[in-house]
Amino acid sequence: MARASNIIITILNLLTLALAILAIGFSVWLQFHHGGSSLCQKVLQKPLLYVGLGLFVVSLLGLIGSCCRLSFFMWTYLALLFVMIVGLICFTVFTIIVTNKGVGKALSNKGVNDHRFGDYSGWLKKYVVNAEKWEEVKSCLVDIQFCQHIAAGKHPEFYQKGLSPVQSGCCKPPTYCGFQFQNATYWIMPKTGPAVPDSDCRTWSNDQTQLCFDCQSCKTAFLDNIKKEWRTLAIINTCILVFVVIIYSIGCCALRNNRRSGGYTKHRGGYA
Repeated sequence: MARASNIIITILNLLTLALAILAIGFSVWLQFHHGGSSLCQKVLQKPLLYVGLGLFVVSLLGLIGSCCRLSFFMWTYLALLFVMIVGLICFTVFTIIVTNKGVGKALSNKGVNDHRFGDYSGWLKKYVVNAEKWEEVKSCLVDIQFCQHIAAGKHPEFYQKGLSPVQSGCCKPPTYCGFQFQNATYWIMPKTGPAVPDSDCRTWSNDQTQLCFDCQSCKTAFLDNIKKEWRTLAIINTCILVFVVIIYSIGCCALRNNRRSGGYTKHRGGYA
């Protein structure tokens, strides 16, 4: 079992090292491939680079420690894994805390949700939809022609029932504005003005690069989508946490194996 722990750690670290190289390579490609990569893809560039570098360092330490049976590297490897475990626990708890508020309210017999800021987490509102980040989101929506993927000639009721929350909040004016439907992304304001004096009704534009991207309904629908994704992320984080704990346990076995076999360098005042 002792030798098996070293073999398992070596195999796992070879896999994570390969993933790290792929992440770093794709991040570099996004950085320099200006013509073919969209803004949405470039948003991933820095996170991919940081994750790739982190995995590369941790995997390299694990490989050196398990293959060369050097306890110093195994201690460092296990220390970083422990920090990762604590970080995963904190991040999972954080995602649960910031995503436990705010819902889209369904309009009866309309088949669509109109979204408002409501009582969403202050952190989400401040750091996810602040002015700078929101400009990136808007540019991304325009870049991928998000609203143009909706069939333009649908009848209003059928059209509304087929919309996702983000499409409903960003690609059409809120239903309570009382605008006249022309096609999926073109609505006419009544001559008497909006049915209610709401800022989103005045913000709507038939310009296909504007639409309702600056509406509060769009931002709130986006927050609602992030909430759902982060809840899924919390479940994924829990699975990753269990996996990392298992690796940590195997790493501890490999460290004991290194020490028992005497395959580590002894220094004055070093590990006994």
